[in-house]
Amino acid sequence: MKKITPCLWFDSEAEQAAKFYVAIFKNSRIGKMTRYGEDGPRPKGSVMTVEFTLDRVEFVALNAGPQFKFTEAISFSVNCEDQDEIDYFWEKLSADGGSTGQCGWLKDKFGLSWQVNPVFLDDMLGDPDAGKANRVMKAMTQMDKIDIATLEKAARG
Repeated sequence: MKKITPCLWFDSEAEQAAKFYVAIFKNSRIGKMTRYGEDGPRPKGSVMTVEFTLDRVEFVALNAGPQFKFTEAISFSVNCEDQDEIDYFWEKLSADGGSTGQCGWLKDKFGLSWQVNPVFLDDMLGDPDAGKANRVMKAMTQMDKIDIATLEKAARG
């Protein structure tokens, strides 16, 4: 069976984006880079694709022009063990022109959407105690960056 590799479409920022992401995530690296040739739709020698790995997940970044932009319809979720990790990824991914949103969502400086959440958030939101789950949801919808202590307080009632 072949594996699935997300391919991210950029105008001309594929290399910069790959370097940005690799600098943020541990166990990450830049792999093979391909360039456009004489018959390519982009200038000869310019970067066409960049293969990169983020925490052992493989990606491809493609420079293919301004026709398509990222939307919130696709996002990557970063599951964090504690508040320090949430703070780290929130700060790094939203830096240099990124923007923050509600419920742990943000866009990086390239417009790619990320969700920065604690690993146990799904368990809290799916708790069999509907009152507990509803309190956590209400607390979460009132925050941008997730605050674990506030979610835990809401869960306790």
